[in-house]
Amino acid sequence: MRIVVLGAGRVGESVAESLVSERNDITVIDPDPQRLRWLEERFDLRGVAGDGIHPQVMERAGMRDADMLVACATRDETNLVACKIAHDVFSVPTTVARLRSSEFAEGDALLGPAGFAVQHVICPEESIVRYIQKLIDYPEALQVLEFGKGSAHLVAVRAQPNSPLVDCSIAQFRARFPDAPMRVVAIYRQDAEVACTAQSRIMPGDEIFLLADRDKLRNVLKVVRGGDKPVRRVMMAGGGNVGSRLARRLAGQCEVKLIERSAARCELLATQLSSDTLVLHGDGTDEELQADENVADMDLFLALTSDDEDNILSAMLAKRMGARRVVSLINRRAYADLIQGGTIDIAVSPAQTVIGELLAHVRRGDVVAVHSLRRGAAEALEGIARGDAKTSRLVGRTIDQVEAALPRGVRVGAIVRGEEPHRQQVLMPAHDLVVETDDHLIIFIPSKRQVRDVERMFQVSATFL
Repeated sequence: MRIVVLGAGRVGESVAESLVSERNDITVIDPDPQRLRWLEERFDLRGVAGDGIHPQVMERAGMRDADMLVACATRDETNLVACKIAHDVFSVPTTVARLRSSEFAEGDALLGPAGFAVQHVICPEESIVRYIQKLIDYPEALQVLEFGKGSAHLVAVRAQPNSPLVDCSIAQFRARFPDAPMRVVAIYRQDAEVACTAQSRIMPGDEIFLLADRDKLRNVLKVVRGGDKPVRRVMMAGGGNVGSRLARRLAGQCEVKLIERSAARCELLATQLSSDTLVLHGDGTDEELQADENVADMDLFLALTSDDEDNILSAMLAKRMGARRVVSLINRRAYADLIQGGTIDIAVSPAQTVIGELLAHVRRGDVVAVHSLRRGAAEALEGIARGDAKTSRLVGRTIDQVEAALPRGVRVGAIVRGEEPHRQQVLMPAHDLVVETDDHLIIFIPSKRQVRDVERMFQVSATFL
């Protein structure tokens, strides 16, 4: 697929890196030639220096032959105009815009073909807020992802020494806890994937990815983790777009204390946020301030500023002073890889939270949802089985037959059957379960190199047999 990416900032870089790794033809437009040269040296892509909303620059970037434009420049106005020109002048089939403003929502008439011609909207700030909200709803989890219109959840948890799951095989766990139906799709030990079979044994500290029905997830997590306390008290450092959005979302749900360095921003937040939110003027890395505000009593500390170093320091300080759980927003991927699982419980990457939303539009076949796992190293994909036994590689086959045809290590996590949400069934993939037409298959892919082979399984061919 020929894809033009407008903007070589952190989001643009992550988007380009992810798409290049899947053998797409990528061109990046940015005004900074040095930044483009750096990207060209790191990745197999082409850089075009210039203003991305100028038709001549778009022409040089190959916009006329592009299959997709991903506009992720810093300013919303630039992204909107770029999509309009790409659609009207170059007839680009698919346009995606990064929009920070909450005034624009996908499907609005203003974004339609007669307006700015934006087909899909990505908003990193909103994606981060949704991501953190799930961590608050399920305090036992390291990551919570939705599939099948929310009916199935993929959850990452860390095995604690006192967990019933530790020192027993997956098969033994299922036999001991039949009321906690789940499917373990991956086990990581010291950042390396280990074999995931019925005989696999879980050790303390293992990172486990499991799939479960949404209605049974709390029971599953209670058994696996022993039931962590609900989040009632939250302290966050940073009152920017992410912090303010999250504070609004948590109004009435949690007791929130928000620390912001800018006095002017504090005054604005105090007028905009609920009276239940305490806005504090200060520095999140200030030990005395954290102590005065009783950080030791917090169920969750969130470091959400735009500075990675400040976020790391404030989160580590909060953990040392007694906060039960700490989450840090980290833009630089190298930092996130280093710190998660140590003093800081969870590192959230803004770019990685939106990659899945974008990849769902790039995938071939009937792929409806994609989520990036382990900071882009692995992936979970939801696809729809179309056709019949003659035209499909999936329909009419048992789970054993499907997994035998998949690349090595790729596993079916669950099947969601039924289109209407209140009538959907989440089926754990027994070896003799037969895939039916329109089933949604949730598949764990340990390596991005295997994605294309998995996508082909969802493509219907009149000549398959």
